[in-house]
Amino acid sequence: MKPMWIEETPQAAQDYVAGRRLDEVECIVADIAGVARGKAMPASKFAHQERFYLPNSIFLQTITGDWADNPSGAFTEPDMILTPDFSTATAAPWTADVTLQVIHDVSNQSGDPVPTAPRNVLKRVVELYREKGWKPIVAPEMEFFLVARNIDPNQPIIPPMGRSGRRAAAKQAYSMSAVDEYGKVIDDIYDFAEAQGFEIDGILQEGGAGQVEINLNHGDPVHLADQIFYFKRLIREAALRHDCFATFMAKPIENEPGSAMHIHHSVVGIDSGKNIFSDDQGRETPAFMHFIAGMQKHLPAAIALLAPYVNSYRRYVPDFAAPINLEWGRDNRTTGLRIPISGPESRRIENRLAGMDCNPYLGLASSLACGYLGLIEQENPRAECLGDAYMSQDELPYNLGDALDLMDENEPMREVLGAEFFAVYQAVKRNEYKEFLQVISPWEREHLLLNV
Repeated sequence: MKPMWIEETPQAAQDYVAGRRLDEVECIVADIAGVARGKAMPASKFAHQERFYLPNSIFLQTITGDWADNPSGAFTEPDMILTPDFSTATAAPWTADVTLQVIHDVSNQSGDPVPTAPRNVLKRVVELYREKGWKPIVAPEMEFFLVARNIDPNQPIIPPMGRSGRRAAAKQAYSMSAVDEYGKVIDDIYDFAEAQGFEIDGILQEGGAGQVEINLNHGDPVHLADQIFYFKRLIREAALRHDCFATFMAKPIENEPGSAMHIHHSVVGIDSGKNIFSDDQGRETPAFMHFIAGMQKHLPAAIALLAPYVNSYRRYVPDFAAPINLEWGRDNRTTGLRIPISGPESRRIENRLAGMDCNPYLGLASSLACGYLGLIEQENPRAECLGDAYMSQDELPYNLGDALDLMDENEPMREVLGAEFFAVYQAVKRNEYKEFLQVISPWEREHLLLNV
């Protein structure tokens, strides 16, 4: 018999379970890195529980598995309360049994949202828009690499073997035959996405060897962040079925482009239902310019969230299709802030700075926070860049340490994203940065060992 709570889930999840016995439910939340944390349990047990528990220390865990010091005091690891958000229930179609995944809301034992949970951070920003009568709309683009299995971390990443028997080639942007080289992986991505009820707007070959881009339809930021969170796992599972890895590292292969998560933003008036970036005559509004100005002013403080690892800054180099500036321009892909060609109703701003390695909840939250502050502060941006913005002065931090300093100094961003979240994020990322600085690289051994 179908559990009663299944009726609360999206239709795709109901269709997946229809006529079959549900075996297992995965109760998950995203940690600071965007890694799924939680527990799996028999469906029969899940059906009889209204809440679940995890220690709050999961938001202090670094990407290496270490633990950052708790900035709020003793490391006592009290339990948080996890409540299933059934609107997020979706299949795990790669498993051997019938399994559903459910993202959970995270609150403390007093019932208040845990401020360090990334999904709650994004909800906080969306609520700030709502209080002003606005509804933010986003459309993310996901870039990633399919690579050969890398069992030894000391060995460099190389492209996967295609169906032709050759390794995937670079400089094949938009090539259909290049996508066909690993068509079986793409087929599984489509099949898994369909089973999970996700709509893919398009898949294309990017400029790197084995680099793919997936575009998603525009919509609510929390819903889209949930999808990206699910998509990362979905894509990894599809790749593993065909003896390769999928990686969302910002820069996995030397001398190749990096992987971005471009974010398109627009804002709709809740009462009017109209894009506030366009007036009744279809012209750009002051709000449009204020949003751009907010991004120019506050994005330096958001880079630590959009580029959260030491590897992220290898993407910010000239001549590798990544913006290294805060210029804005219409239909200009050399600018960090691009205004795509569109009609007045879909006028939007594309943030091209975010890396695909960022936590999708925090990437969207920080980018929207910059635009929100612009709407509140009502300043105007610099003049539009009409030429090659790659020639502009570099305005971005060069490394994670500098980015964390800029983040820590920005009080408006701290207020929008939350002081407790700021403290925890700083603790986790400074711990990771310290660990990285203890590693001696092959470059150092090659050039310094006998020469200095």
